[in-house]
Amino acid sequence: MISGRWGERLPELNRFGFQLTVIALDKPIDSSNVTPGHWLQWAHLIRESYDRYDGFVILHGTDTMAYSASALSFLLENLNKPVIFTGSQLPLGTVRTDARENLMTALEIASAKSDTGKPVVPEVCIYFHGLLLRGNRAKKVESTHFDAFHSENYPMLAEAGVTIDYNHSLILPYQKVFPLEVTTSLDSRVAILKLFPGITRLVADSTVQMPGLRGLILETYGSGNAPTAGWFTDSLKKAVERGIFVLNVSQCNGGKVVQGRYETSRQLADIGILNGSDITTEAAVTKMMYVLGKALSGSETRHQLTASLRGEVS
Repeated sequence: MISGRWGERLPELNRFGFQLTVIALDKPIDSSNVTPGHWLQWAHLIRESYDRYDGFVILHGTDTMAYSASALSFLLENLNKPVIFTGSQLPLGTVRTDARENLMTALEIASAKSDTGKPVVPEVCIYFHGLLLRGNRAKKVESTHFDAFHSENYPMLAEAGVTIDYNHSLILPYQKVFPLEVTTSLDSRVAILKLFPGITRLVADSTVQMPGLRGLILETYGSGNAPTAGWFTDSLKKAVERGIFVLNVSQCNGGKVVQGRYETSRQLADIGILNGSDITTEAAVTKMMYVLGKALSGSETRHQLTASLRGEVS
């Protein structure tokens, strides 16, 4: 039974017939104020409760939900239970709120078991407006419509209508070979340099020469293209030579980076810029923090930044 404020506002929660525990932050925050420290806190809470529950639902504001879902996907190593992020475009108290349906379906997905008793969705996901998306593949693309999240480079994992139809072949397989491990550190010395026509040397240098910088997400055009101006290439080359890891990510929602397809991306590969393939910016930023926080060798860091760790790249 659910009592208190949740039970009063959502009496249908009692119809699920399973134990539901609600844990709230001491002081609720807007998702614009979420930091890597919060990601580590949530990962720790899941680890502490992991053996007692079949799944987890995290209620989160939409603005940074894709970042948080991506971060948790990397922090929770060897995950074999559902961790479902959801939220709403309208508050629960409003007449046309989408909060109720999103929460109810997220809870149903988090508790879903196969015929063999295994979780149906043993990975970090976002459920929103009828769609279940891999957390590190999702992006917020709408601020005023209910279908706020899309996943352009990976199909939806499930669609909820009268029934919830799962695309089982697309969901990460259940594996209980190793126990859950939670990474305890993230390196937030990461920046994003978004290219635009007319970008100046001052703008680029002020980013790549930032004191203490360890990782840079380079948001390029199309399939990974960038200006061929000598000063621009030289600025990035010097950054790579200083040990900064630079990951090439497309500004486009769909498609992927293919360094070398055009002359305007060939020079990036030549100076050691890493190919981000079809990773989202949200996943790239959190993955960079995660990998850099592991203090690996240079070669292993480059390998992990470009490899698929949690299904974030194709």
